[in-house]
Amino acid sequence: MSDAAQPTAAEVRAAAEAVKTALDRHLAAVERRTGEDDPAVYEAFNELAAAAEVYDELLYDRYDEVTPFEIPGAEDSLPPYAGPEEPNALSVLIRRDYAVAEPQRLMAQAQRVEAAEDEGTGAEVSATVHGALGILFGEFEPDEIASRHKEFGLEEADSTLWVLAADDPADPGEWLETPFDQPDPGSVICRFDVSSVFDDLDDDADDDLVDGLEEDEELERLDADR
Repeated sequence: MSDAAQPTAAEVRAAAEAVKTALDRHLAAVERRTGEDDPAVYEAFNELAAAAEVYDELLYDRYDEVTPFEIPGAEDSLPPYAGPEEPNALSVLIRRDYAVAEPQRLMAQAQRVEAAEDEGTGAEVSATVHGALGILFGEFEPDEIASRHKEFGLEEADSTLWVLAADDPADPGEWLETPFDQPDPGSVICRFDVSSVFDDLDDDADDDLVDGLEEDEELERLDADR
């Protein structure tokens, strides 16, 4: 990059201050969170990720240095927003993945539903995993299954929520045959992801912190021996 195009030291410093502000806001949102899926926490996370990305780029352009932070980007794969400025309609796309961790528990829960409804199907449906899943997802709302997944023998995996803008609502029944066709990425207003990737990053950071503390303790012991 030419000297003329390089950011100034003041711009880098301002980006660093923006990261500090975003970090404080993220912590405040976490401390005030009202539930596992508090939108304020997601918003603060995205603001922090964006501020860190700007700082990282300016730091590299000015000083040829990088930060140790790596934020898995939900927005990295999305183009700039190109939808209507004032949407008249929204589509909310949600995907939640689960692992069937305890098939017997899953089928037992389905059998309880069958018994309560007294449909006379016995074990013919609930005795199989796919039959039990059909019963439970037919009986409970997806949000309830998400909050009680352990009761149903399920284990949470990655999940994502996309909010897309539209000029007008779809006509009744218009998209029911193909509800999961690839949406227009340019119409995505916001996106929120939950993934074990974030946990892995936290674990790596904790491991680095522990390693650093152990090194400090070892140095202290060496100094004491001298």
